[in-house]
Amino acid sequence: MAKQGYAYIKKLETLLTEIPPDTIVSRTLHEDDAAKSVLFGFAAGQSLSEHTAAIPAILHFLQGEADLRLGDQALTAGPGTWVHMDANLPHSITARRPTLMLLHLLKAKG
Repeated sequence: MAKQGYAYIKKLETLLTEIPPDTIVSRTLHEDDAAKSVLFGFAAGQSLSEHTAAIPAILHFLQGEADLRLGDQALTAGPGTWVHMDANLPHSITARRPTLMLLHLLKAKG
């Protein structure tokens, strides 16, 4: 996808057109020394249990609806929800409906 110094994807939702029941699918869209971007598709009821990331991260929900826990706060996420998380923040995600989410991991520079 990268060409001449950029990556261009016109419609992210076309990259994960089918999310089989009882699964979470992912596709790495970009990775370099500064960041990694991964598109996730969650079937309804699927979840990522509480975990942390050693680096800051951004979650951008594109489709669907999910329950989101950030630290000790319970929130909901739907299309357009955007979250920045500091490194080591405990978080979890549970999809209420089929959900498409873009994750950006922000790598520390040397």
